[in-house]
Amino acid sequence: MKVAQTPEDLLLALSTASNEAKSAFGDASVYLEKYLQKPRHIEIQILGDGRGGAIHLGERDCSLQRRHQKIWEEGPSPVLAAAARASIGATCAKAMQDMKYLGVGTIEFLFEDGEFYFIEMNTRIQVEHPVTESITDIDLVLEQIRIAAGGDLPATQDEIQIIGHAIECRVNAENPQTFRPSPGKITQYHPPGGLGVRIDSAVYQGYVIPPYYDSLVGKLIVHGKTRGECLMRLRRALDEMVVEGIETTLPLFRALVREPAIIDGDYHIHWLEQYLAGQAPR
Repeated sequence: MKVAQTPEDLLLALSTASNEAKSAFGDASVYLEKYLQKPRHIEIQILGDGRGGAIHLGERDCSLQRRHQKIWEEGPSPVLAAAARASIGATCAKAMQDMKYLGVGTIEFLFEDGEFYFIEMNTRIQVEHPVTESITDIDLVLEQIRIAAGGDLPATQDEIQIIGHAIECRVNAENPQTFRPSPGKITQYHPPGGLGVRIDSAVYQGYVIPPYYDSLVGKLIVHGKTRGECLMRLRRALDEMVVEGIETTLPLFRALVREPAIIDGDYHIHWLEQYLAGQAPR
């Protein structure tokens, strides 16, 4: 992918991208699309019964990313108005109805200046599904199994309500600054608890993080009546969580949850990498 800011840049970008495509894939074809400067990453959770019935379960905002990998997901999005949520949700649900889609799925978009730009669809359960479960009180894993067995949708669209706010942090076995993998034995482990706090993890004290797979230690999901309450609970939960013996990204999350821009919900898909590089995110 090459970015062209000027007509002169375009000539070089086309030539370079075409040559790289030819070398890597044996096909020099390229295509053009609009480059968005500071978009949000918004994804819509859907559920279809395979018989023409489908509903959406609101959105998740996954804009805090490093190298296009999500590390923090929240729902509902701090920047999406109710009318925009209803409109894009209805569009996604209608598409799934027309396709007679079966199971859970997520339709992903970039969002900038009030416009949605389609990225892709993931036809599976996603790592961040607990965010949607927290704000809708619908167990997505249960529902995908039940619907696959011939069951009906758990609710009509009118019955779906967004309840409060939820944030998920992906705690990885990585250096919190360089993101160098940190496999090894967990010598101390204490998960946080309390109202609105959920941990999805298989680790325990004495568990060995192997070097062969994804470095995910666990997912910390926090729910509150409001985004402010959710952030308050998240700060406490992050401070309570103990994982020793390996490096983790917990210090990064403890810093992020106290950042004014994060507290205000004022960030985009490039914000985190600018922050990590020591730059003032723009």
